[in-house]
Amino acid sequence: MPGPLAGIRVLELAGLGPAPFCGMLLADLGAEVVRVDRPGGGGLLPRDKHDVLGRGRREVVVDLKHERGPEVVLRLAEQADVLIEGFRPGVAERLGIGPEQCMARNPELVYGRMTGWGQDGPLARSAGHDIDYIAITGALHAFGRAGGPPQVPMNLVGDFGGGAMYLAVGVLSAVIQAGRTGRGQVVDASIVDGTAHLSAMIYGMVAAGGWRDRRGVNLLDTGAPFYDVYETSDGHHMAVGALEPQFYAEFTRLLDAGELPDRDDPATWPELRRRIAQTFAGRTRDEWTEVFGDSDACVAPVLGMTEAATHPHNVARGTFVAPGGVVQPAPAPRFSATPAPEVGAPSAPGSHTRAVLTEWGLSDVDELIESGAAHQNGEG
Repeated sequence: MPGPLAGIRVLELAGLGPAPFCGMLLADLGAEVVRVDRPGGGGLLPRDKHDVLGRGRREVVVDLKHERGPEVVLRLAEQADVLIEGFRPGVAERLGIGPEQCMARNPELVYGRMTGWGQDGPLARSAGHDIDYIAITGALHAFGRAGGPPQVPMNLVGDFGGGAMYLAVGVLSAVIQAGRTGRGQVVDASIVDGTAHLSAMIYGMVAAGGWRDRRGVNLLDTGAPFYDVYETSDGHHMAVGALEPQFYAEFTRLLDAGELPDRDDPATWPELRRRIAQTFAGRTRDEWTEVFGDSDACVAPVLGMTEAATHPHNVARGTFVAPGGVVQPAPAPRFSATPAPEVGAPSAPGSHTRAVLTEWGLSDVDELIESGAAHQNGEG
């Protein structure tokens, strides 16, 4: 069965990080996503079966530097519900495929823009990466242990959490509005804005005096010994999240470390942490996993990415799939009536140029390919 976004056409201008993640997410949910790449491609990974972010869409190659290249994109935009791009501010306009040009052809188009800094502001045209964007939101400052430097949380918080997910929510919200009014709009998704928004609860706690603006001294940032990770005898770790009293009681019962200091008195936390750490160090991760099992102690083994797909819960849920032998996360979330399409291996750039241009109503496809404005790679 088609996914919940079946019938929605998305034109994705190829980029790095959050924009392709958004394209993958929309494709996972059943949208027809066509990625427009440039000749020669580019990216952090080879565009082969390992390009997980490239799954689920068809691939077109258009030379935007060719005199007829931008016109190809504009004609495709006429048939799309959504266009997403991740250029620096002003680049799409200079190429002739900015919001004004595209929406003149298709007033119902939702034009999604993904940047780090946003479309305006003093840093808007500056280069940057995830680590820079989350730095000015206060989020990066909060990651790490007391007395140590900020710890980089990969690019999950900024690129994908504060960026791609907000772009997806934004464009889908605008699609609903366009369906009601017949008018599209521009969605300005900024990683800075999204990451700040992700931090809403913590900012509220800071304002209320319930969170200190320091690393490793709060309830959820390793400040509390009952919300932390502990090393086991084999060099692995267990994650402990026994916040509520009833869960903490179950945790201490199964930990079986004897009488422990009062957890409600922060003055005892250093000794409490030492005792918990000492106990965990006495057994292997697998042994502790068996001890805590499916209890309400809120304890779980810390798994590496090469291990996660084999965890019994993930296997039972089908949390990971392996098209083409490449282990990767399955689509999320789940839908009862419109389940996501089956995940397949990504396609090569340009492998669907002829088919897509034809299906989307362009009548001069052969001429565009012969001129070099569009490129068909392989069969098609």
